[in-house]
Amino acid sequence: MSESAFPEAMREYSSDRVDLRSDTVTQPTAAMREAIAGAPVGDDVLGDDPMVNMLQERAAALLGKEAALFVPSGTMSNAVAIRTHTNPGDEIVTETTSHIYVYEGGGYAALSGCSIALVDAHHGIMVPADVESAIRKAEGSLSHYPNGTLVCIENTSNRGGGTCYELSTIDEICQIAKRADCKVHMDGARLFNAVVATGIDASRIVQDCDSISICLSKGLGAPVGSLLVGDSDFIAEAHRWRKMFGGGMRQAGILAAAGLYALEHNIERQAEDHARARRLAEAVNEMDGFSVNLEAVQTNMCYISLTTGQSADDVVAALAERGVDLLEVGPNTLRAVCHLHVEDDDIERAITAFSDI
Repeated sequence: MSESAFPEAMREYSSDRVDLRSDTVTQPTAAMREAIAGAPVGDDVLGDDPMVNMLQERAAALLGKEAALFVPSGTMSNAVAIRTHTNPGDEIVTETTSHIYVYEGGGYAALSGCSIALVDAHHGIMVPADVESAIRKAEGSLSHYPNGTLVCIENTSNRGGGTCYELSTIDEICQIAKRADCKVHMDGARLFNAVVATGIDASRIVQDCDSISICLSKGLGAPVGSLLVGDSDFIAEAHRWRKMFGGGMRQAGILAAAGLYALEHNIERQAEDHARARRLAEAVNEMDGFSVNLEAVQTNMCYISLTTGQSADDVVAALAERGVDLLEVGPNTLRAVCHLHVEDDDIERAITAFSDI
C-alpha cells in the first residue's frame, strides 16, 4: 500500500535513528495532539468525563460487548480482569510465554492470589486439547488441586512473534472453558493487529470471550491507556478493583481523546506495519548469521535468531552504532517491531545495517 493511502503512517518527529524496539515508542501525531488539546473533560472518578465515556462506549461497540473501562495500562487491565474473574486460591490457565506470566511481575499471584497452569504452545498459540488438560478442579482431587476458573488467551502473541489465533481455535478454547465452568479473558493488547492480519471483525474474534483487554499505546499510537471490555456486570465489578488497584483517574479525557482518535484513524493503517515487518524479516533471513521463522511473521513483529554464536547484546550495540535500535529478548534473539513512525526507507536502512555487520 502506498504512503498516501495511510497519511498517518509517517514519522512526524525529527530523528536520525530508526527505532524498532517496540510499538510503544510512538508519539502522538499532530492530528492526535489537536484532539487531545481540544478535549472536553470532567472528573472520571465521578463518572462525568465525556471523552472517557465516549471512548468506553466506542470500545464496547467495536468489540460487540456491553461496557468498557478505561485504565492506565495493559498490565492493569489484565490484573483487574483476573481479580474480577477469580477468587484467591483459584488457578488461571495461560501460555508459557504469555505477557501475563512473563511480563506482569507475578501480579496474578500478588494481587489475585492465584496459581497458574502453563500451556506449552507453537509460536505462542495454544492447542485447545492442551488447554483442556491444564484445567484443574478441586472437586474429585481430594481437594489437592486448585479450582481452574479462568483461561487467558493472548492475541496476538508477543513472544510467539506477533502470531494470530485461528478463529476456530479461539472458539474451541471458549467452548472447552465454558464446559469446565471457566471464564475466558483475551489479552488483546494487539488485537487490532490480528483484525487487520486476518480480516476478521474484532467483535467476531472475541464473540465468546468474557473479557478483553485492548491497548491503545502500542500499534494504535496513543500515548497512554488500555481498555477492559465485557458485559455490564463484569465491568461494574472491575470498576471496584480498578479503584483498589489505584487506577482511578480524574480529568482523563485528554488521554481518552487520544484513544478515540487512535480507534478512529489508526486501525487499518497497521497493514503498513505488517508489510514492513515482512520486508525486514525476508531480507534478514537471507543473510548469513541470521535466521527468521517466516511462519511467525504475521503482523508487525520480526524475531531474529543469531546463528553464528554472536551475542544479542553485541549485535544490538553494532546496530545502534548504525542508528538502528532493536531489543535483545534472549541471549541469541532480537526483536524488531514496526509502527506508525517507521517508513519504507527506515526498513531499508535497517536491512543495510544488518548486512553491514
